[in-house]
Amino acid sequence: MKKHNLTILVAVLGFLVLTIGSVGAVKPDRAHGSSGAVYIMTNDPAGNQVIAYNRAANGGLAWAGTFSTMGLGASGLTGSNQGGLTLSRGGTWLLVVNAGSNDVSVFRVSREGLTLTDKVGSGGTMPISVTIHDNWVYALDAGTSSSAGNIAGFYLSHRGELTPIPGSVQPLSGIAAPAQVSFNPDGRVLAVTEKSTRLINTYTVSSRRVAKGPSIHASSGGTPFGFAFDRAGDLIVSEAAGGPSGTSAVSSYDVSSAGALTTISASVPDTQQAACWLVVTGNGRYAYTTNAHSQTISSYSIASNGAVSLLNPVAANVGGADLDLARNSRFLYVFNNGQHSIVGYKVHADGSLEWMTAANGVPAGADGLAAI
Repeated sequence: MKKHNLTILVAVLGFLVLTIGSVGAVKPDRAHGSSGAVYIMTNDPAGNQVIAYNRAANGGLAWAGTFSTMGLGASGLTGSNQGGLTLSRGGTWLLVVNAGSNDVSVFRVSREGLTLTDKVGSGGTMPISVTIHDNWVYALDAGTSSSAGNIAGFYLSHRGELTPIPGSVQPLSGIAAPAQVSFNPDGRVLAVTEKSTRLINTYTVSSRRVAKGPSIHASSGGTPFGFAFDRAGDLIVSEAAGGPSGTSAVSSYDVSSAGALTTISASVPDTQQAACWLVVTGNGRYAYTTNAHSQTISSYSIASNGAVSLLNPVAANVGGADLDLARNSRFLYVFNNGQHSIVGYKVHADGSLEWMTAANGVPAGADGLAAI
C-alpha cells in the first residue's frame, strides 16, 4: 500500500511540475504565427544587421527582430547589386554579404529567428552578391577601382559553417563593376553580370563544385544587371540601358552545360528607364524587373522556349530596388529605398500585380532582399 501511495504521489508531483513549467515557459511558435519571412540588411558601415519581418498568410509584414552579422556594410553598395542576401532552397540558411569587412555571414533560420553560425572571409574584396545550391556557396567580390573582382566557393556544413573550396577562386573579365552571381537550376553553371563591360560571364562547376572559367559573352544590350533562371535553365537578364533610346530591356539566353550562351530574345524593351533587378516566378511564366529611374515595375511573359515578351510596361508604380518572390511566388516584395520601406504585392495568375502592404522604417542605405 505504501509503495502504491508513493507511486501516486510521484505521478502527481510530476504532473504539477509539467503544468507549472508550461505556464512559465515561452512557447516557440512559427515566428509568431507567420507563414514565412522577409529579410533585408541595414548595410551599415558601423555594423551590418539583418532586419527580419514575419510574413502572414495574407502576405502582410510585421517586424520580427534585428540580428547582427558581426560584419560591416559599405556606403555606395545600395542600388549597385542584386543578391546581397540569399536563402537556401528550403529556407534553413540565410547568407549575407558584408561588403565593408570583406566577409560573408551565415544564419540558421528557425521559428525563434536568426542564429549566426559563421562568418568567413569572402575570398576577395567587397563581396556584393552570394548564391547557394544544396550545400555549395559562391560569393561575388566586386574588387576595387584599381583591382579586378572574383568569385570564390565554399562548402556549407550541416552546422552552418563555411569552408573555402580549394581552387574555386576565379577572376572576372577585369575591372568590371559586377552586379550578381547565381547558380543555374542544376548547379553546374554559375553566371555573373558585369555592368560596365557589357559582359556576362559563365563558369562551369565540377562535381567537387570547383568553378572553372570565365567564359565571356557579350550582353545583348547595355548594362546587364539582375538576372534569374527559369525552370528550363534559360537565363533572363535585365538591361539598365538595353532598349531603344537607352530605355530598359530584358533579354533571354539558352545556357549549355559548357556555359555557352545563345540568345533567345535580344533586348526586349519595356519603355522605362534603368531596369536593374529581376526575378522569375517559380513556374517560369513571368519575370518582373524594377526600373530605378522610372520608379516602376515592368512585367514580362516567358514562353516555354525561354522567349520573353513585354506583358505590362508599368505593372506597378514603386521606387523599387532589390526584389524577391516569396514561397510559391504568391507575393512579390520590393525594397523602396527612396521611401525607406518594403512594399508587397499579390501576384495573380495572369501575372498582374496588386498592391498589398508596406513595412516602413527601413534605414537609408539598406541593401538586398530575401523572402520565403
